[in-house]
Amino acid sequence: MTSPYVKQHTENGISTIEFFHPAHNSLPGDILAKLANTITEAGQDDNVLVIILKSGGDRTFCAGASFKELISIEDEKTGEEFFMGFANVINAMRKCPKFIIGRVQGKTVGGGVGLASAMDYCMATKFASIKLSELNIGIGPFVVGPAVARKLGVSGMSQIAIDANTFYSPEWAKDKGLFTHVYDSTEELDEAVQATAEHLCTYNPEAMKEMKKIFWDGCDDWDTLLNERAKVSGRLVLSEFTKEKLKRFA
Repeated sequence: MTSPYVKQHTENGISTIEFFHPAHNSLPGDILAKLANTITEAGQDDNVLVIILKSGGDRTFCAGASFKELISIEDEKTGEEFFMGFANVINAMRKCPKFIIGRVQGKTVGGGVGLASAMDYCMATKFASIKLSELNIGIGPFVVGPAVARKLGVSGMSQIAIDANTFYSPEWAKDKGLFTHVYDSTEELDEAVQATAEHLCTYNPEAMKEMKKIFWDGCDDWDTLLNERAKVSGRLVLSEFTKEKLKRFA
């Protein structure tokens, strides 16, 4: 099996960041940390004009939190630190002065929906159904909630958070504003993502930087807010309800 990775390739002003995990692109703490650092570094690189964020593999963009790590959490501090991994990635995306284009080739669950929601411009395939499954295991989408609500609205976010068993179609996600376009194949998606990135490279970097500030206006408290949310998740993951649910995945 291919080992987990985060890799980056920069060419002609476009920095492509790709993450992968053999367990359906789930995200353990080390991958989350590498992802946050790589996004931050790309944002600081003067040679980078635009960022593409993608995952490896075919039909799954991201399965969300690593169940292996969730099961191993034994105290609130460890739980908080794990969920802060998602908070750090979202905040890195928020603070990055470059536009981040999302390439969502398949299903995305939980924290993966948070990542897609934090993209500045996100495109997908017809296979890219989304689900917020956290309530199923006794927690909730607390850390990713602000990012998801920012894109889908509180109504859309609460709908998929409550209906935690259901995959919502990429067309539903597009109608709600999460995806800008939905393509029939990964090949079409890749062509569109590349063309969009190349076109953005012809724009004034300073103008894009200032626009990014406007897009994320009102989110300056997220360092504190997402930390508070991580503490909630870190507490709930230790509940008897959640421990019993997670045993099924052990």
